[in-house]
Amino acid sequence: MKRWAILLSLALSSASSAWGMSADQIFVHAQTAYQSRNVKALAEDASQLHSQNYILASYADYWLMLITLSTSDKVVIRDFLSQYADYSFADKVRAEWLKSLGKRQDWDTFFDELPNFKREDLAVSCYVLEGRAKKGDVIALTEGKALWMSTAEQPANCENLFDLMQASKVLTQDDIWARFRLAMQEGKVALAKAIIQRDSNISKAQLKLIDTVYQNPQVALEKKIIPFKSHLGRALNLYAIDKLVRSKLDAGLSTWAKLMPQFETDEQVYMWGRLAMQAARRHDEQALSLYAKVKNSELEQDEIAWKVRAALLDRNWALVLATIEDMQATQQEEPPWRYWKARAYKAQNLIAKANAIFVTLSREHSFYGLLAQDELGDVITNTPSNYVPSDAEVQAVKNQPAMQRALELQRLDMRWESRAEWAWATKDYDDKQMLAAAELAMRQSWYDLAISTAEKTKFVHNFVLRYPAPYRETVQTFSKANGLDEAWVYGLTRQESRFVSYAKSGVGASGLMQVMPATAAWIAKKTGFSEYRQNMIHQTETNVKLGTYYLRYTLDLMSGQAAMATAAYNAGPGNARHWAPKKPMEGAIYAETIPILETRQYVQKVMANTCFYSNSLGTKSVSLKQRLGMIIGDGNANASDEGDI
Repeated sequence: MKRWAILLSLALSSASSAWGMSADQIFVHAQTAYQSRNVKALAEDASQLHSQNYILASYADYWLMLITLSTSDKVVIRDFLSQYADYSFADKVRAEWLKSLGKRQDWDTFFDELPNFKREDLAVSCYVLEGRAKKGDVIALTEGKALWMSTAEQPANCENLFDLMQASKVLTQDDIWARFRLAMQEGKVALAKAIIQRDSNISKAQLKLIDTVYQNPQVALEKKIIPFKSHLGRALNLYAIDKLVRSKLDAGLSTWAKLMPQFETDEQVYMWGRLAMQAARRHDEQALSLYAKVKNSELEQDEIAWKVRAALLDRNWALVLATIEDMQATQQEEPPWRYWKARAYKAQNLIAKANAIFVTLSREHSFYGLLAQDELGDVITNTPSNYVPSDAEVQAVKNQPAMQRALELQRLDMRWESRAEWAWATKDYDDKQMLAAAELAMRQSWYDLAISTAEKTKFVHNFVLRYPAPYRETVQTFSKANGLDEAWVYGLTRQESRFVSYAKSGVGASGLMQVMPATAAWIAKKTGFSEYRQNMIHQTETNVKLGTYYLRYTLDLMSGQAAMATAAYNAGPGNARHWAPKKPMEGAIYAETIPILETRQYVQKVMANTCFYSNSLGTKSVSLKQRLGMIIGDGNANASDEGDI
């Protein structure tokens, strides 16, 4: 008998109070026992679940292992990991054990177990480098630089690694200031303070200046609150100018002109890049002249990307090409820059070079892939495969133990655990198995899971599964009532919620079409929908009725321009109009130069989705380039934005 099983049986010192309960009830009882860290009750529940051969009995064992991990012998833990090696939660237990070993500095056991760990876990990664360093690996601390240069929230144990790096002088003063600057740029003041305290020359009084400049950068500049004599003072003044220029470009530039001599050369170079990028994001005509003051090699990735966008707005194809060619190799390989590089070649009549890029890009089922297809025209025809899995293939997937657990967890409304089992079950699937799993998800009405699973195929595809059309009658009815392209409504809804009716965004947008409560109330009042109540927003018919009305509203505000209306649906009509050009602009350039990353990607995905839906629904076939059209500003940038989502 396995040692883990022995431990479990020894824990059963009395009869369980759960006799006579159904497996479902015992499982819920076990979950409650785990949450309250009641080892005895949980062990008893686990025993009963096993006696009933309940498919999720292993989860009770998993929970029991988690709450006894710190007191368990390593042999017991290894027996558990061996017994459940084929379960999704095994690596989660292993992760917690590795963290416990790292905390105890038991590096021999840590590195013996590490090769079996297959997940990504930042805390474990920090322990790996710390342990390697303490075992004499001189390269480990240098590798920690990649973890240091991040503004993401990091586990507390990573500070131990950073302490070692600083003590060994691998982490330099320049590194400290570089990360401080990144944190300030992103408005992460608490993190910035923690970072800068690694500089022993920084006093508590100086730390208070960070709050001062963050709360009101313009006042800090005008009243000259922050002295320039220290590194921190100059960094905070640079931050204040950067923040000012985001909202008041001319004021920021004027301030910079007066203060520039007080900064060191490298600081001036940094600021010119920031000023140029902020001007480009605002579509300001000064952007390229500001970029001319700094070399491409001195620009950060975001800054050089916005230089390309500024060149696109200026229709300067030679500059587009030259700037992309100056990007780092990895950045050049990103789809946007491959596409615009090919467009720049084509604009200069270098057709062979352009087509070489377009052909490769056109094989990718994405926004830029579709645009590449449009550029090739009759040169190439991509007929996507549409493999339909058989009932036998779907059943074979369904019969797998991990998939059975996923189905049972979903039935119990344990969505996170269900998705974890699903990911584990499908991790090594080939394309046909992946599509069989997607079909299984579709039959369960798990539309979001069907989409994400079908999207993982590499060579054999099914675009009906990637682009499902549930609630067809409802969508058709309200699309027709509002004079909307059904494919566009589906393309937008897929991006908003992936057809999860209970979806709710961080800002409160709800339902299939992610309608804001205030917007829903406004629409209801405007349309005489007197029976509307806020709790109806997740109802499929009500949500689609409200969402399609608002989409029609944005389309009318944007003079029938779908790309602008899509941007308006996400970011509000005021923003969408503000980004429109004074002169006609190609829709693809409009989408590419949207300043808000979320909205830029949203518009691109919705418009690409629309093309795929047009094909799968059999509606009117229109190319992506045609759908994007030519964008023409209507001069109403200051019009009311009533009903913004």
